[in-house]
Amino acid sequence: MSSAPLDRRQFIASVATGTIAAQLPAPLIAANTAPTAAPASSRPPVADPSGAITVDTLAAGEKLAGIQFTAQQREKIVKGVADRAAQLPSLRASPIPNDVFPALTFDPRVAGVSPPAGLVTRVSLPVGAVSTRQVPADEDLAFLSIAELSALLHARIVTSRQLTELALARLKKYDPILQAVVTLTAERALKQADAADAELKAGKWRGLLHGIPWGAKDLLAVRGYPTTWGATPFKDQVIDTDAEVVRRLDEAGAVLVAKLALGALANGDNWFGGQTKCPWNLGAGSSGSSAGPCAAVSAGLVPFAIGSETLGSIVSPCTRNAVTGLRPTYGRVSRAGAMSLAWSMDKLGPIARSAADCVTIFDAIHGADSVDPTAVSAPFNWEVARDLRGQRIGFLRTQFDLLSDWHATNQAVLETLRSLGAELVPIELPAAPLNAMRIILTVEAAAAFDHVTLSGELDALIAPRPTNWASLREARYIPAVEYIQANRLRTLLARDMEKTLTDAGVDVWLSPPGGSHLTLTNLTGHPTVCVPTGFQPLSGQPDSPRRNTAGISFNARLYHDDRALVIAHAFQMATDWHRRRPPIA
Repeated sequence: MSSAPLDRRQFIASVATGTIAAQLPAPLIAANTAPTAAPASSRPPVADPSGAITVDTLAAGEKLAGIQFTAQQREKIVKGVADRAAQLPSLRASPIPNDVFPALTFDPRVAGVSPPAGLVTRVSLPVGAVSTRQVPADEDLAFLSIAELSALLHARIVTSRQLTELALARLKKYDPILQAVVTLTAERALKQADAADAELKAGKWRGLLHGIPWGAKDLLAVRGYPTTWGATPFKDQVIDTDAEVVRRLDEAGAVLVAKLALGALANGDNWFGGQTKCPWNLGAGSSGSSAGPCAAVSAGLVPFAIGSETLGSIVSPCTRNAVTGLRPTYGRVSRAGAMSLAWSMDKLGPIARSAADCVTIFDAIHGADSVDPTAVSAPFNWEVARDLRGQRIGFLRTQFDLLSDWHATNQAVLETLRSLGAELVPIELPAAPLNAMRIILTVEAAAAFDHVTLSGELDALIAPRPTNWASLREARYIPAVEYIQANRLRTLLARDMEKTLTDAGVDVWLSPPGGSHLTLTNLTGHPTVCVPTGFQPLSGQPDSPRRNTAGISFNARLYHDDRALVIAHAFQMATDWHRRRPPIA
């Protein structure tokens, strides 16, 4: 597809001027790079230089930008604006691959915080004791934790090939219902499983992930398999590399069994194969954009998966599917080989049954990488705490005081933490124009997929609402000055956050998932662990096994991912919400 050429008047109105009001409509989205150039059919059109730009053009543009110059001021700048407009098409003369980072990158250290000093070592996680010498029934085996599966593998009670074949069978059986799978990687998986079994038999143990099946959100490149980004224009795309997170999990001995669904271009849960469903309520979508990973983990199709978040894409579907997810501090996990949506906000993280499982996965994937300029190394210290005596934990009082269907559930979370000895400290986070600041995401997403926008292929994308993709066109009306100003406000917000947490004396704070808090912490790069906290019958269906689900977010200061995980783990040891199984069929 191709669009009609823009004349110069249209071009200057859509590029040189703009409005800061345009924004993506709360997309639940995801991560970063994958080396691919724009297909020839999607090369952008060249603007027609014959259209005249006049002072009237500038006056019209000022209305869109929310500014006003005088007639005399317009006369002085009209030639310069026209000359610049004529130069802009040269910036698009060569397609820019999606894996190319901008020269300007976001650094959470603008808050005045640096990664903790100290030697970066891997956490030593011991093999657990097995409670049986019998192979568990398949339905039970499918819902065991990573530690439990690893103990069975280590004791040679089960083999990696058995676990892999079970995962592949369940993915095939339940995918017609859930629509969570884009591509099975069976050939690769069975080779990895056999290699893991040979190593384990020879006494070589790579750690708790050795021989464990997993699934990758289909914005992670895997050599030899399609990486579709959930979008029709890319459904046959094959990228000749492995994403760095895939490489690290290979090194840990994990077995990749499937590429899992995401909403088109990491927006929502609708992709070219349909809508991914929630196993707890098949009448509802899985939420997005880590829809497939969360549904697959929830349904016991894979023990864990890797998802991504830009503005809620781990937290939201984890809550909907009643699974546990870690959205790490921005920059702690390399995004090399993952689709870019918003370079300064994208993050990759684990999705699993429990916080303890997330510890195991994060331990294998975090750390600096030469390809991702934002990736950093920092110590990761994991200590099991079964009680929380002496711990000061903040909570957003305004949010917890809100009367809603989940008010009692949220209050029960606070009471559980108090019963474990924690001191709960009410806090309120700094105010900022968060909705306006979303133009950071809008502009970066529009740049990442500019060739799709200008070629007209944007109209072939599937989305819950037509306006989802209109926002990428609207971004052409956002002034570059406002994008920079929004990022300067982001610096101030990050500093205000650090001061607020320091003054309150807390490293971890609680929030119900979603809302403005989710926007704020994604802008500042703070880590979050989201865990399930309760279930309710569907409206008008009290006897149905289907359920609505609830969750809570354990948020932490920058680079304190381990603190959020420790407290989330203590909560899960005192509750059993994360052990519940959904009524899939």
